[in-house]
Amino acid sequence: MNDAPFHATVRRGRILVVDDQPTNILAAHQILQPEHDVFMATTGEQAIDFCQSTPPDLLLLDVEMPGMNGMQICQQLKQDPATCDIPVIFVTAHQGQEQEIACWEAGAVDFVTKPVTPVTLRKRVNAHLTLKFQADQLRALAFSDGLTGLANRRRFDERLEQAWRHGLRHNHPVSLIMADIDHFKKYNDRYGHSAGDECLRRVAQTLREQLNRSYDLAARFGGEEFACLMPETTLAGATTLAMKMEAAIRELRIEHADSDVAPWVTLSLGVASLMPDVDCRSQRLIEQADGQLYLAKGCGRGCVCAI
Repeated sequence: MNDAPFHATVRRGRILVVDDQPTNILAAHQILQPEHDVFMATTGEQAIDFCQSTPPDLLLLDVEMPGMNGMQICQQLKQDPATCDIPVIFVTAHQGQEQEIACWEAGAVDFVTKPVTPVTLRKRVNAHLTLKFQADQLRALAFSDGLTGLANRRRFDERLEQAWRHGLRHNHPVSLIMADIDHFKKYNDRYGHSAGDECLRRVAQTLREQLNRSYDLAARFGGEEFACLMPETTLAGATTLAMKMEAAIRELRIEHADSDVAPWVTLSLGVASLMPDVDCRSQRLIEQADGQLYLAKGCGRGCVCAI
């Protein structure tokens, strides 16, 4: 058997330990911290908020807790598309068929019994993290654009819905930038499709580099059109970022002799920001940003329009 440390072959996991007893959290931290980043929550509400805002790779969850117990926490997480894929390992002092069945039915991937044996906890956590990371890799391939490496339209739609629900819960705005390469058909006609593909890759990389937060998303929306999703961002902040993007693409100095905007590749960008509302669908944000993109094209291209 290979006894190499977990972190030697796989990245450190982000583990949330949920227990109302600080001594139990400390024990789990001492066992897991050498190989993983360990966080803590002492109530169900704290655990759910943490999972929704910064999803961990795995949840180590005590069954018996005052208020919202572990079963209820797990069931609530499994009902939310944004958190349903987080593997949950229950920690329980009860040993019996009824308790085991309840753990599986709640959505757990495994359980360990108290008092916890350090080697058993490490082995089970590492085994489920390995499965989680492999699933993440497969999911990333399914949600990536093959040419640019950005998120694809399917991934964008999923993340937009997540950002919309998060904004609705916490009363935060959601902003969107829609961007289109100016006269891209003329570029392909003059320089060829191979050069066109390279242009798309360079533009995509440059747009992604402008997004500094882990929960912002750059996606290829289709053809030569891109979408940049920014949760918890005001219209002013998104507009400033769009202007930086427009300037960054110009600074690439990708030759475009047939453009009537500039002698190099430029972008037209439309920006919109909305406060999520129960009576307003997230699709409205796309429609508004797309409308501003259309306006930017009508204003001569190579510019930013915002609403």
